[in-house]
Amino acid sequence: MIKIIFKSILNRKLSFFLTLFSIAMSIALFVGVERVRLGAQESFTNTISQTDLVVGARGSGLQLLLYTVFHIGNATNNISWSTYTRFAKRSDVAWTIPYSLGDSYKGFRVVATNENFYEHYRFLQDKKPQLVLGHQSLELFDVTLGSAVAQKENLKIGDKIALTHGVSNGPGIMNHTDKPFTVVGILQNTGTPLDRALYITLEGMEAIHIDWKDGAPPLPGQGTSASTLKKENIKIKQLTSFLLGATSRIDALSLQRKINNYKPEPLMAIIPGVTLSELWQSVSYVEVALKIVTLAVVVVGLIGMMVAIFNSLESRRREIAILRAIGAGMKNIFVVLIAESFILSFFGCVCGVLLCYVILILVRPMVLNNFGIDISIIFLQPYEYLYLSFVVVLACVLGLVPGYKAYKNCLVDGLSSRV
Repeated sequence: MIKIIFKSILNRKLSFFLTLFSIAMSIALFVGVERVRLGAQESFTNTISQTDLVVGARGSGLQLLLYTVFHIGNATNNISWSTYTRFAKRSDVAWTIPYSLGDSYKGFRVVATNENFYEHYRFLQDKKPQLVLGHQSLELFDVTLGSAVAQKENLKIGDKIALTHGVSNGPGIMNHTDKPFTVVGILQNTGTPLDRALYITLEGMEAIHIDWKDGAPPLPGQGTSASTLKKENIKIKQLTSFLLGATSRIDALSLQRKINNYKPEPLMAIIPGVTLSELWQSVSYVEVALKIVTLAVVVVGLIGMMVAIFNSLESRRREIAILRAIGAGMKNIFVVLIAESFILSFFGCVCGVLLCYVILILVRPMVLNNFGIDISIIFLQPYEYLYLSFVVVLACVLGLVPGYKAYKNCLVDGLSSRV
């Protein structure tokens, strides 16, 4: 029977491989969506670690997390420098990382911060930003680049760049060409949004906006020259947000309550892990929808397999009739067609998984550079093996349809000449 099954398949090579390709593509889509989903969750979760609170202007906690940590969206308001220093000097605060946001460079966000960022920021549990070239931004017009920025824009140490006012997806309209920054360092690749940002000093952010009023630049020739500005003379007025590490978890909860109830200024403090959980809960319906779509694609591929086998029965009626004439019963006919369904689905799953991993390996660098999502090339999860087993079983069940049809074809009809 095994010999008959494989000879039957080889007799219809084109139809077999087209059906196999259809199933493989649907399985590749299914596994690929799962890999991207898991990669997105891991990338978001691993972006920030050991930070107790993220503090910003009162509003949406999710929005605060997105624009501060993931560089997505924009802040609705700023907070004063005096408020920041008041909390930074508290005895129950171990460290803080101030952020001033709002500008960009060719679609990449500019983050103004201080030396605390390089010392206290953590990702992937206990890793901190490391420089592969140069040093961190120290002087007024120094800029340190994330690895993706340096790679995509082909920048190196010593290059001068002009930042763009506001957030733009490409070359901006209003550029700070009168106050260029010098590249002094490049960060090591992290696989997080850190790679897609530029880091300057807080004083540097104030310096490029020193003559701006009500969001408008000074008239040509009336702006302060970059050569006359000194870092020690720049006074910081406001921030976008700041990260906070408390001396203990209990202090963190107490600080969150005090910040949220702060009377002089409307503030909000969020716990990153809790807000991330809310994020995944809010998009859980999207995950369910994606799973339904991918499973529907797999089912459609299996139905296509069933239709292909069913349609081939007309050309195989003589073959099946001969098998019956030499004593093959209902069980044997079923075995031939169900075995064909099993072979198609099993090798379709194997080829689909291999195809998925090949595609992921090829597109992984592009996805990381453009979206900041590191797609982990990990082995299939137990539930994915369960899904693939279900696909094979379902294929065998669908194989019963053409099997029953084949058995019903009478012996005389299969052997007689037809006009």
